[in-house]
Amino acid sequence: MAENRIELIQGDITLLDVAAVVNAANTSLLGGGGVDGAIHRAAGAQLLQECRQLGGCATGEAKVTQGYNLKAAWIIHTVGPVWTDGDHGEDRLLEACYRNCLELAKKLEIDSIAFPSISTGAYRFPIERASRIAIGEISRFLEQNVLPDKVVLVCFDTPAYQHYLRLLH
Repeated sequence: MAENRIELIQGDITLLDVAAVVNAANTSLLGGGGVDGAIHRAAGAQLLQECRQLGGCATGEAKVTQGYNLKAAWIIHTVGPVWTDGDHGEDRLLEACYRNCLELAKKLEIDSIAFPSISTGAYRFPIERASRIAIGEISRFLEQNVLPDKVVLVCFDTPAYQHYLRLLH
C-alpha cells in the first residue's frame, strides 16, 4: 500500500539521510530563496557549478545533480508553478513536478526521496490544494512502482505539516 511508504516530518530537508532530496528550484537552477537557497548553501559551491551546465529547467520538469555536501547522493531539481488563480494550468504543472521527480528517481534506482512542499512558499500555491496534489501524485506513482521504497514529505513549518497530516490520516 502506497501510504505505508510515505512518511511525513517537520524539519530541514538538507539534513535528511535519504538517497535524494527534491529542490523546489527556479527556472535558472542557480539558487534562490527558501528551500532552493537552503539546498544550495548546504550542498556547497560545486552544486552551482553543475547547475550552470544544465541550462535551466522548465516549469513542471525535473533535472538531477549530485548531492555534494548533503547526505543525499542526488538532488532532483524541479520548478513548480507560480500560483495565479488556478485557471492557468497550475494544478497540472504541480502534478508534473512530482511525477517527473519520481520518474527520475525510478530511473536512477533511488530507494528513498524527500520532497519539500513545492510551490507553497514564494510561489504562493495554496497549501490545501498543493498538499492534495502532492499526496495524490505520490500515492498513484507508488501504487504502480516498486521504487522509491520510501518517500518523505518534509514540511518546514507547522501549518504546512498540519495540512499534510490531515490528508495522510
